[in-house]
Amino acid sequence: MTTEVDLIDPGTGGVYAEVEGLAPNTTRPLRVTLGRGSYAFRCFGEDTEAVTGPEIRITDGPPPVAAVLPVSGEDLAGAVRAYRGYVADGLVTLGREVGVLVGALRGGDLGASRAAWLTAHLAYERLGAAYDTFGDFGDKIDGLPDGLPGGVRDGGFVGLRRIEYGLWHGQSPASLVRVGVQLGSDVAGLRAEFPQERTDPNDLPLRAHEIMENALQFELTGQADQGSGTGLATVGANLDGTQAVLNALAPVMSKRYAGWSRVAPWIAKTRALAGTAKRPDGTWIAPTALDPRTHERLDAAVGQLVEELAPIAAIGDVRRTS
Repeated sequence: MTTEVDLIDPGTGGVYAEVEGLAPNTTRPLRVTLGRGSYAFRCFGEDTEAVTGPEIRITDGPPPVAAVLPVSGEDLAGAVRAYRGYVADGLVTLGREVGVLVGALRGGDLGASRAAWLTAHLAYERLGAAYDTFGDFGDKIDGLPDGLPGGVRDGGFVGLRRIEYGLWHGQSPASLVRVGVQLGSDVAGLRAEFPQERTDPNDLPLRAHEIMENALQFELTGQADQGSGTGLATVGANLDGTQAVLNALAPVMSKRYAGWSRVAPWIAKTRALAGTAKRPDGTWIAPTALDPRTHERLDAAVGQLVEELAPIAAIGDVRRTS
């Protein structure tokens, strides 16, 4: 049986530091600088009530640091409801834009099909925190060919990324209609199932930084690109998705996270940098085609944004309090 040990403010229950998964008869270091204040250890054994040790008071030293009040599932219930409402509306938008895409494919116009594809793709990318809730529909709608035995020629490579590959690799729009129709069916299936699917409350604080981590790993490196070169447009949609998560979490997190006010400026800076990567005709410059200095600045901005967002996952992790 393992135990979680929190160093707390016994007056408020706020947490200063924690050790998870402590096994019996073992020790692990807990490095923390303590200021003036009252402290106690609270232990949460599996299937047992919490046990709080004696209070210890420090009367000298640096000024006290505010402990972070633990977050409960009930605290996050409102955020989950708000975010699920955002996703439900987003799925309606996605369904509509996929319909436009299928119509463009049937019309045979390559330029119109490419534009419709990007609009539909960005609609999906704005739903980043809900991917775990989507189950198998996620790969059907926006899966990459990585890991498929046949790669881009594999029959399991479907959805938005498959259409992207075709439109930018010489395949006619008409030849992709079948993929588009199946995509529309999958989006409709997801919309029908979503109301019955559960969203884990821990997903929202976790995805607050993971969305942009994925942007850094897959979009800015060009790894996810299937030919369109629109990775920086996707970064913009990822920022929209991140902002939607933050909007839902704000009532809970803005009172707990001391760095909350630093997040918005970094979102704005990252969005501005990504938005400048366009040619005079309005088409996007692929991340891999950016000049090194611009790419470095964008990488740095996204990296700093991820760093500012990362504490939200730890602070928002649902904890036992008794």
